[in-house]
Amino acid sequence: MRLLIWLLIAYIGYRVVKALMPPKPPVPAAPARNSEETVQDPVCGTYVAKADAIVGRLDGERHYFCSMTCLEKFREQLDHTTPPH
Repeated sequence: MRLLIWLLIAYIGYRVVKALMPPKPPVPAAPARNSEETVQDPVCGTYVAKADAIVGRLDGERHYFCSMTCLEKFREQLDHTTPPH
């Protein structure tokens, strides 16, 4: 029974001290990100922000790549699949 009384006194003391402490400042919300449009690299499948993507054109169509390496691989694949004229 004594243990319960001591635990109750400790809890009440904790609550009193906590009430006397200044409140913590609120955590700022994460800054809102612009909802950028993303595009998928046709070579590796990585999604990249359209504004940051490397653009390649083929027959008037735009293709977006995450890096020059993927753009070069794409071009190599085209060279291997395109029949000679």
